[in-house]
Amino acid sequence: MDNKTRKRMNKEMIKKMTTLALLVAVIVVLQAIAPIIKLPVNISFALIPITVGAILLGPSGGAILGAVFGIMTMINGLTGADVFTNTLIAFSPVWTVLLCLVKATLSGFLAGVIYKLFRKKTLLGATFAAAATAPIVNTGIFVLGGLTVVSDAIVKTMELFGITGQSLVYFVVIGCAGINFIAEFAVNMLFATAIKTIVEAVQKATAKKV
Repeated sequence: MDNKTRKRMNKEMIKKMTTLALLVAVIVVLQAIAPIIKLPVNISFALIPITVGAILLGPSGGAILGAVFGIMTMINGLTGADVFTNTLIAFSPVWTVLLCLVKATLSGFLAGVIYKLFRKKTLLGATFAAAATAPIVNTGIFVLGGLTVVSDAIVKTMELFGITGQSLVYFVVIGCAGINFIAEFAVNMLFATAIKTIVEAVQKATAKKV
């Protein structure tokens, strides 16, 4: 490998690391202020930078950003900033932590995979597909986990908060995931066209730094 090739590879690596660091910072800030900002629907805007990262950095970058999202969700739960997650951790610590990490990590990873599959056909279509994948995977795995590995913890949580007249399935699918999923999906899809612009802006910003 000659010096020119080595320098080009080093520059590309620095560019990717800078982009990753920037997006990690965005996710950390979004998750840190999420418990403070009270919205009618509890949604996470962190899926937007995760999608951007999955597009820019591929499945591995998306997975790292998703893992950061999962860690921040877990921290909010452990500190009590997220009351629901905090309660689940109290009743089922291991499975709740694993669920937080797995669903978030896979949402970023699979968004990157989907983008790579479709980008040669249409960049805008690939962007929309990646933007749709992140909330679908994130919510889908939560529902699956809620009905299996943390089902007992959710039932105890329902009892603790006096939630009666609802089955486990209804509470998980409709009460927890339903409205939140629709909102997160809508936000990601609305931002899908903007994500392409964000991607280009990030590329320009990191290019200047390196």
